[in-house]
Amino acid sequence: MVFADPPYFLSSGGISCQSGKVVCVDKGEWDKPTTPEEMDAFNLRWLSSVRDHMKDNATIWISGTHHNIFSVQQQLQKLGFKILNVITWAKTNPPPNISCRYFTYSTEFIIWARKSHKVAHYFNYELMKLLNENKQMTDVWRLPAIAPWEKSCGKHPTQKPLGVLARLIQASTKLGAWVLDPFSGSATTGIAANLLGRKYLGLETEEQFLSMSKARREEIESCLRKEDYLKRLVKAKIILPSDNYLVAESIGEDYGVPWL
Repeated sequence: MVFADPPYFLSSGGISCQSGKVVCVDKGEWDKPTTPEEMDAFNLRWLSSVRDHMKDNATIWISGTHHNIFSVQQQLQKLGFKILNVITWAKTNPPPNISCRYFTYSTEFIIWARKSHKVAHYFNYELMKLLNENKQMTDVWRLPAIAPWEKSCGKHPTQKPLGVLARLIQASTKLGAWVLDPFSGSATTGIAANLLGRKYLGLETEEQFLSMSKARREEIESCLRKEDYLKRLVKAKIILPSDNYLVAESIGEDYGVPWL
């Protein structure tokens, strides 16, 4: 499985609100605005490289907003991917809109696609249903944005919540599967993969984020810290508690949820 959080190309001097304070939203040179043609070429280039390393039955998840997601969708189709879903992540705690000239931005999109039209993909349907009060899970996910407890080793400007990554990893992989993140950042994908018993490979060009990733990886080597993360995911209904694991097993499926 692949998860990718590529640049949204949004860093043009704008402002936002964080913890009640007005802050600049410039994230770095890697996120500076570009032309539509350059964006398309960039997305085609990295998607082609990733596709070469995917198994035929592998799937890919790509996050974005309206700024970049349509370009991503077009390049996926050019390369022969089959789009399975477009998840709407509705944030339950979005930052306020300072200008008061637009509706508050509270959503991101996550495209889910498989490599081949002809080769079936894996979907952990029964687990997703169990986590959704025994109802089919829809393509609208109401989950919070990043929480303070996830920033214990520093702050990445585009860090994704552990709950989002844990859900999509469980939905599309089995225990022991490889997970690739070509825009690793602070390695939230790797933390989620580790907690859920998967293998992880992340790629990152910024040294400060590599250092942050290493610190986070070392942090969860503590049994107490790891248990705390798992308990938080259970509380958020992202993974099953250990007493429900037997329920999952009794249906005859490998749900890929580790014991707490």
